[in-house]
Amino acid sequence: MIKVNVDMAKCQHYGQCVFEAPDVFTLNADDKLEYVAEVDDSERANVEAAIDVCPMQAIFIVD
Repeated sequence: MIKVNVDMAKCQHYGQCVFEAPDVFTLNADDKLEYVAEVDDSERANVEAAIDVCPMQAIFIVD
């Protein structure tokens, strides 16, 4: 399992991460980001892609 963290103070809810890792990140009905904090290792590449595209650099993998 990998642990995902989003700095919600930085996040501007652009949703680019949703396109890269839709099983981890979603925008709710209010267009606010929601995410799964612990995901299977098989999602690592998708989470890393989401980290790369986040314009606010608000997403982190916690080791």
